[in-house]
Amino acid sequence: MEQLLPFFPLIAIGAIFYFLLLRPEQAKRKKHQNMLENLSKGDEIVTNGGLHGKILGMSNDKNIILLTVGEVNNQEIKVQISRSAVAFLKKGGELIEGE
Repeated sequence: MEQLLPFFPLIAIGAIFYFLLLRPEQAKRKKHQNMLENLSKGDEIVTNGGLHGKILGMSNDKNIILLTVGEVNNQEIKVQISRSAVAFLKKGGELIEGE
């Protein structure tokens, strides 16, 4: 038992590192991935680049999303983005991260 005594501080630091840094990041990543999988037509989103838009449709493999981001001269501006570029889902004008 006395031979293990010097390793307790290292074990404690490892546990603190896991519970304060790694575990919350894994939960956040899982929540964001779930949000990406559940995107559908009509959802309002914000991209990593800060582009706000509404989903008009998705490609068959659902990796490309068609957004409408506004109007110019009564014509909709449409943009295609990859699904991985979505940062936030908007509900009622508020950003919902990874829900």
